Amino acid sequence: MSMLRKGFLPFVMAAVMVLAAACGSGNGENGGNEGGTTSAAGGSGGSGGSVDSQAKAAKENAGGGNGEQQPKLSGSIEIDGSSTVYPLTEAVAEEYAAEQPDVRVTVGTSGTGGGFERFCAGEIPIADASRPIKDSEAQVCAEAGIAYTELSIAYDGLSVVVNKDNDWVDYLTIEELKRIFVAGSGVRTWADVREGWPAEEITLFSPGADSGTYDYFNEAILEKAGIRSDGQISFSEDDNTLVRGVAGNKGGIGYFGYAYYEENTDKLKVVPIDGGSGPVAPSLDTIKDGTYSPLSRPLFIYVNNQALEERPEVKDFVRFYIGNVGGLAKDVGYVPLPDEKYAEEAAKIGA
Repeated sequence: MSMLRKGFLPFVMAAVMVLAAACGSGNGENGGNEGGTTSAAGGSGGSGGSVDSQAKAAKENAGGGNGEQQPKLSGSIEIDGSSTVYPLTEAVAEEYAAEQPDVRVTVGTSGTGGGFERFCAGEIPIADASRPIKDSEAQVCAEAGIAYTELSIAYDGLSVVVNKDNDWVDYLTIEELKRIFVAGSGVRTWADVREGWPAEEITLFSPGADSGTYDYFNEAILEKAGIRSDGQISFSEDDNTLVRGVAGNKGGIGYFGYAYYEENTDKLKVVPIDGGSGPVAPSLDTIKDGTYSPLSRPLFIYVNNQALEERPEVKDFVRFYIGNVGGLAKDVGYVPLPDEKYAEEAAKIGA
């Protein structure tokens, strides 16, 4: 448009170009988030790129690459559950606003267990989960007549972290990690963990019992013996609270999803874990190839089947989610599934 004001084009040609530009401007007026998504913890903006390019990529990745305009939808979708999955779902919701600005998506972080409780009560159509649904939870859903579809969305590496000023922990074995966190633990200082380490008081930070991360850690590391609950440990469903706890305590140690470590590398030190084949630190590569074991895990969303069938905005959002989450996973610190796996997940919902 700036060239039209320079005066070297004939007036008639300028008028024609202005008319053509006006006819082609289409839907480019919304800025990606106008009337778009919100989240319980507050969004941080999209992953960049123009609205046009985001919408085009969305259509191509989610079955809309035939050049046809997606039908405009409206409504609201409430999602709740895992704080680990939250960054992924929030990122997808923000991108989705570029395609469907009149669909309001809100994302909560009550923990995997809290999300399933609401999901099985029929309060929300989608639950974020950092572990598969438990048999007891599935039974509650069945009794309430809630049929659902489980969709895998990415891989995560549950990360153990210590304070940035901790200069003695080079790695931890599974057995040492268990002795630190297990119920009834006698570990009071770092000297109790390994000979030669300082008698610095150890302060623990853990997700709460409603968290899928808590459940996974309890199973993979503690062999379901339970996590200690004495005066040296603090619990929170908010992973950012755990980050601040470890960052503010020289003797601190905690664990949470890899994305939260990635966001706070300036404040935290990640601990390599020796699962029997030598110490391995979490990274996109070690999580993807499974060498970061046993703390690599899949992440999920669960979708109410009735909502999929009866609410077009829910079906469209889930279509968009599966079509785009792989491209967003690395941006927020997770590992995407193979393309063929996303195709399998899309087929589950007829996308």
